[in-house]
Amino acid sequence: MTYVIGVDLGTSAVKLLLVNQDGDIAQEVSKPYPLIQPQTGYSEQDPDVWVEKTIAGLREMLSHFEGDPDNIEGISFSGQMHGLVLLDDDYNVLRNAILWNDTRTTEQCQEIYHKVGGERLQEITKNPALEGFTLPKMLWVKAHEPEIFERATTFVLPKDYVRYKLTGELHMEYSDAAGTLLLDIAEKNWSQEICDLTGIDYDMCPRLVASTDEVGHVNAKVAEATGLSKITRVFAGGADNACGAIGSGILEDGKTLVSTGTSGVVLSYESSHDKDFRGQVHYFNHGAPDAYYTMGVTLAAGYSLSWFKDVFAKNESFDDLLSGADVVPIGSNGLLFTPYVAGERTPHADAKIRASFIGMDSSHERRDFVRAVMEGITFSLNESIDIFRKSGKTIDTIVSTGGGAKNDVWLQMQADIFDANIVKLSSEQGPGMGAAMLAAYGCGWFDSLKVCAEEFVMADKTFVPKPENVEKYKNLFRIYQDIYGRTKDLNERLTEYRN
Repeated sequence: MTYVIGVDLGTSAVKLLLVNQDGDIAQEVSKPYPLIQPQTGYSEQDPDVWVEKTIAGLREMLSHFEGDPDNIEGISFSGQMHGLVLLDDDYNVLRNAILWNDTRTTEQCQEIYHKVGGERLQEITKNPALEGFTLPKMLWVKAHEPEIFERATTFVLPKDYVRYKLTGELHMEYSDAAGTLLLDIAEKNWSQEICDLTGIDYDMCPRLVASTDEVGHVNAKVAEATGLSKITRVFAGGADNACGAIGSGILEDGKTLVSTGTSGVVLSYESSHDKDFRGQVHYFNHGAPDAYYTMGVTLAAGYSLSWFKDVFAKNESFDDLLSGADVVPIGSNGLLFTPYVAGERTPHADAKIRASFIGMDSSHERRDFVRAVMEGITFSLNESIDIFRKSGKTIDTIVSTGGGAKNDVWLQMQADIFDANIVKLSSEQGPGMGAAMLAAYGCGWFDSLKVCAEEFVMADKTFVPKPENVEKYKNLFRIYQDIYGRTKDLNERLTEYRN
């Protein structure tokens, strides 16, 4: 039996999957690492800790592997997007990485709009300038830490640095590069124009490769430290959302992924780069060859439910909290919730907006509030789906993952609100499995990633929309969409009273 390894470099831990040719997970290892938050809005990590923990995870995995290490044919990566790793001439790290969830760069985002122009930025990168992206971070370091920036000769994203330390070869692949605000995603080249306008040296941009490209082998030092064979082939890998899509089988038009984690993601496959969503959603290169994906984000999806549980049911399990939601009728007895507890991203990029319960009266019980929170999260996700459909996309099949896929009532709710078939997977491994699939395809196990997905990604259950529920939810969704506009000014006026 032969194997591949998928490495998922997340924000809180690196997770490693050992997967065999049948798509079965032979081993799973996770190694946590800390977040560095020196002040409010800052979020950093030490890149060398990622490497240390990845090597420790590989060493643990190989210590329990009873086969021949030569039979582990390939390794590939999924990684947290947007994080800035600045390197000097010798590819040494110059400072802690600034992560995707760091919000210090509002001024630099405005600088980008001023110098490039919002419309031109959209034409080239297909994305707005948001604090989480990489270019604003580079401009922040240039402005606030000029002595460090002057020593920087190149930059990479988190998983690219780990891959470099395992192989000695430095690259960036397209799906992660698309989240830097420096890539012309249609031409699949760094944008000389954006570099010139923002004062970034074009030569800082690393060599670009495809997610499925073989970029080297495990070097001798890493092989000795982990027990891996020096003939283990290393493939570029992809951004976490791209790998999550691959690991969920989102590899053809019409297929969409809804992931309900702390934040919520609606990700839809695109076979071309020329659709116009008017900047309302993100548009990135996929990890699959010559493909793209569009993505909307609900900033506080599962987090809204966690917040409610922590405040009103701290000592109960999520199963207990949700147990009464099935007997509450559609519309939660006239109660609506907007999941803006941490602001919102799609379709309202608004850091000041906050959540609302609308329609409360004395007859409402806790279970009504629970169902309203579930419906509100799903309505927010449906705003992204609504944008896709109004732009001409067909969305008929949605794979649901994350916390929203662990409850059958919620899955049926998604089917009814999204008006689409909802597929629950038999085994949900997300980005780590997507990384393993990139390695499996790279090793020649399958003719395409789609064929690989047919073998590796299995459906457990499908939830079909009920026409009578669909109509009720369509009417409620229109009311939900009115709430943002009617509470925006109130929330802005309340800002000064927040802690």
